[in-house]
Amino acid sequence: MNGLRNALFRTLPGRAIVIGLAVKSVVFVLQGLAGALPPFVGVVDTVASIALAVGGGVFLVRGVALAQRRLLWRVRRKLIISYIFIGFIPALLLVAFALLGALLLFSNFSSYLVQARLRAIADRAESIAKTTALEIQRAGSRDMEGIVAQREMSASREFEGASIAVVEMRRACSELPPRRADAAGGQRPSSAPPLVVAGPWAHVDAPGDVPDWIGCDGFKGLLAMSSDRPATTTAAATTTAPRISVNGQEVSLDDQSATTYMLIRALGFPDVRNPKYAVVVDLPVSGQVRQQFRGETGVELTRVVAVPASDGSVRPLTARSDYTPPLVPVASAALPLPSFIVFEYRDWLTGMTSPLVASMQISVAEIYDRISAAQGVINQRSFGQGLFLVLMLIGILFLIIEFVALVAGLALARSITGSVHELFAGTERVRQGDFTHKISISAKDQMGELAESFNSMTASIEDLLRQAAEKKRLEEELRIAHEIQMSLLPQGPLRMPGLSVTALCVPAREVGGDYYDFLPLDAHRVGVLIADVSGKGTSAALYMAELKGLILSLSRIHTSPRDLLITANRIIAEHLDARSFITMTYAVVDMLAGTMTYARAGHTPLIYLPGSAQGPQRVRILTPDGMVLGLKLDNGEMFERLLEEQTIPLRAGDLYLFFTDGISEAMNVGDDCFGEQRLATLVEEHAHLPADELRERVLREIAAFVGDAPQHDDMTMILLKVDPAHAKDAKGAEDAEVAEVAVVAEVAEVAEVRG
Repeated sequence: MNGLRNALFRTLPGRAIVIGLAVKSVVFVLQGLAGALPPFVGVVDTVASIALAVGGGVFLVRGVALAQRRLLWRVRRKLIISYIFIGFIPALLLVAFALLGALLLFSNFSSYLVQARLRAIADRAESIAKTTALEIQRAGSRDMEGIVAQREMSASREFEGASIAVVEMRRACSELPPRRADAAGGQRPSSAPPLVVAGPWAHVDAPGDVPDWIGCDGFKGLLAMSSDRPATTTAAATTTAPRISVNGQEVSLDDQSATTYMLIRALGFPDVRNPKYAVVVDLPVSGQVRQQFRGETGVELTRVVAVPASDGSVRPLTARSDYTPPLVPVASAALPLPSFIVFEYRDWLTGMTSPLVASMQISVAEIYDRISAAQGVINQRSFGQGLFLVLMLIGILFLIIEFVALVAGLALARSITGSVHELFAGTERVRQGDFTHKISISAKDQMGELAESFNSMTASIEDLLRQAAEKKRLEEELRIAHEIQMSLLPQGPLRMPGLSVTALCVPAREVGGDYYDFLPLDAHRVGVLIADVSGKGTSAALYMAELKGLILSLSRIHTSPRDLLITANRIIAEHLDARSFITMTYAVVDMLAGTMTYARAGHTPLIYLPGSAQGPQRVRILTPDGMVLGLKLDNGEMFERLLEEQTIPLRAGDLYLFFTDGISEAMNVGDDCFGEQRLATLVEEHAHLPADELRERVLREIAAFVGDAPQHDDMTMILLKVDPAHAKDAKGAEDAEVAEVAVVAEVAEVAEVRG
C-alpha cells in the first residue's frame, strides 16, 4: 500500500495520473450540473486525458519490465517459458492454422455450392418460362390458362410455392432501351392485371407488365422481397451474427425489425419478332427449396438482409403481409464461427443491382460426405475416409509427442535448474568468504563436471587471493621504483644565459633504462648526457641508477668527453652483464668559449640545425665514430681506438637534438618506424618554435604516427637551443665578462604515450 502511495504521489507519472483523474472528475461533475461548458474547459479535459495516457503508459512500461524481471529471474522459469514459446505455442498455432484453413476451405466451398445451386434454380426457372411461352405460342394462345396451370403444377412438385403468370407486352422488346424507373415512388403499380395467373402467388403480387429494362433475351436472376413484419424466432434467428460493412453501409444479420426473403424470377418470351406477352416464373427460396439446399449442399441459409441503394434506386419487392414461409431447422454439426455470403439482387422496376447478405450454417459432416461421395469405396470405406483416418492418427500421434515433450522438457528444466541453483548457492557462500563449501555431484554429465570445476575453483581461490595480494605489492613497489627513478633525472629547468634547454623521458614500462642528465662543471661549462641501457624494465633501471653515480663522479675528474667515456667503459665492462650494453652521448657546452665538445659511444646520431644567420637552414645529422659501452671484447683498446671526439662552435639560433632510439624507432600498427629522417624534417620545419613548444610538437607527431600501437621502447630527448640575444662569436669570447651561472637540473614531465 505504501509503495502504491509513493508511486502515485512521489513520482512524476503518478502525479500526472492523479491530477488528470481529478481534473476529469471535476469536468464530469460540472458537465452534469451546468450542461454546456466553455471551450477552454474542453481543452483542459483534453490535456488531462493526455496526462492520464502518458502516466498510464509509463506505469505500464515499468510494470512490464518489473514483471519480466521477477518472472524471468529464475532459470527454471526461463527454460519453461522458452519451451512454451518454442514447442507448445507453435503447436497451438499449427492447430489453429489448420482449423482456420479448414474453416476457410469449408466456407469458400459452401459459398461456391450455394452460388452454383442458385444459378441452377435460376436456369430451371428460365427453362420453365421459355418452355411455357413456346407452348402457348404453338397452341396459338388458345387454352392459355390450361397450359400455364399444367406447367405450374409440374413446377410446384419440384419447387414449393412456384408461381407462374402471363403478362402483356405493350412494347416492342427491341425498340426501347432499358431505362431507370422512378425509384422514389416504390414499386410502380401495373397498368393492367396479368393475363393468366397460376400458382399460389403467396409471396408477392403477380407482375402486370414487363419492365422497360428487360430486353428480348428475357431475364433470370435473384430478387429480394421484404416484409415489415418481424421474423419468426428460430434457432437460426437467435444466433449472434456480426455486423459487416457492404458498400459503405453497416449491415446487421441480427436485425429482427423486418424479414427479407430470396426470390428466383425468370421471364421468357415466345419465339416471335414482337411478342405480345411474356411468361414470368417465381420460385421463392424458402421452405422446400431451402431444404433442397441443405440436402444438396449441406448449407443452411439462416438469415437474409437486403442492402438498399443509398439513392433509393434499388429496393426489394414488398412481400405480402400474410406471407409466412415454413420454418427450416438449423443444420447440425455447424461450424462454431458465423459465416456469410454476399449475392447481388435486382430491382424489378429499375434493373439496378445491390448486395444481398445471407448468413450460413455449415454442416461440416454433410459437406464432407458430399465431397467424399464421388470417390470409390474400398473395404466399405472411401479413399477420402481412409485419408481422414490417417490424418486423425497423425494428429493423435502429434498430441502424444507434444505431451511427452512437455513432460520431458519440464523434467530437464528441473534437472538443469537444480544444478544451477546449487551453483548459485555455492557462489553466494564464496561471496561471503566461505571457500570450504562444496557442491554435491549427483550426475556424470556436463552440469556435474561444472560442479566439479566449481569445487576445484573454490579449493584454489585462496591461492589466487594470495597471488593477487603479492601482485598488488609488486605493483606498489614498481610505482615507488618509478618515482625513485624519476627523481634521479634532473629536477627543475636549466637556466644559463644564452642557452635554452628542455628534456623529456617517457619509460615504456613502470621503470626504464633511458637516462639523461645536466652536469654543472664550473661557472660557464655544463655537461649534457643522454644514455640508453639495453633492454627495458627493472634490470635496465638498476644499471641506469649505477650509471648516474658513475658519471657524476667521472664528470668531476675528466673535462674531455672522450676521456670520460673511455674510463666509464673500463669500469662498466667489469660489472655489466654480458648480455647488456649501454649507448651514450656526452657533450660539454662551454658558453665562454662558444663551443660544444662531444663524443658518441654507439648512441643515436645528433641532429644539428644551424641558426638562420648562417644561411639556409638545413638539418645536419652528426655521427662521429664510437662503439657501445660494456662490451667485454678486450681491455678497452678497441673502444678507445674507435671513439672520436668533435668540437662544434655555438652560434646564434643553433639547435641540437639529443634522442634515444625510442623516438626514431617508434612504430605504428604496420610496424613502420618514425625514422630519423622524418624527425630531422620535423625539427627543420618547426625550428622557429621555442624549445618547449618544439618538444610538444615532436611528441604530438609521434603520437599521431603511432596511433593505437603500443609503446615498445623508452623515449627520451634533449632539445638545446642557442639564444641569439646572448650568443657570442667564438673570436671575441675571451674578452667577455664571465657571468654568474646557476645550474639547476631540469625535471622531465613524464607523459604516458598509449599504445
